[in-house]
Amino acid sequence: MTRNQLARLVAQDIPSGAYVNLGIGQPTLVSDYLTPSQNVTLHTENGMLGMGPAAEGDELDEDLINAGKIPVTELPGASYFHHADSFGMMRGGHLDVCVLGAFQVSVAGDLANWHTGDPNDIPAVGGAMDLAIGAKDVFVMMNLLTRDGRSKLVEACTYPLTGVGCVTRIYTDMAVLLVTPDGIRVRDTHGCTFEELLRLVDLPLLAPERESMLNA
Repeated sequence: MTRNQLARLVAQDIPSGAYVNLGIGQPTLVSDYLTPSQNVTLHTENGMLGMGPAAEGDELDEDLINAGKIPVTELPGASYFHHADSFGMMRGGHLDVCVLGAFQVSVAGDLANWHTGDPNDIPAVGGAMDLAIGAKDVFVMMNLLTRDGRSKLVEACTYPLTGVGCVTRIYTDMAVLLVTPDGIRVRDTHGCTFEELLRLVDLPLLAPERESMLNA
């Protein structure tokens, strides 16, 4: 799936009426695919509730940006507040869903998304750790494989952790994966079979429930 197709899928899966934070990178695309009927309220850690889609043309306002410094629009009823209040919302369990990018996710739901050792990486974990632990559900959007073909879904993260056991769902270009007490269950595959996915990640995965029922 392309990034935009994946963003559309994530948007469709966000519950109606949810309060949601979209992290830097791929997750910012999700705002473009939320529909008014979903009544989703977007939160940005730099102090805004009621963020709309990315701004274009005459909508551009240099003072109206999200946490990734991307110009955004505001929806009717939008509000602004101090950075500390924004983090209070994140840490206080007031967000239903956050959508984050990732360098690695472990089979236990551990998240590593802020540093790989590259000097160009962001210098500190920042608000990602607050989102990862404070949100009720943590969705990850990422490519399944690195540029050199290694799986980003791993037995244990080798990069510095953002949060432990916090990820509940993983959206990748090749599959949607659910983190369950029994292990990682494949919900859907895109452009590959379950068997091909197993070979790519080289980890035990639980088959989609419908497939399990067919093979029972």
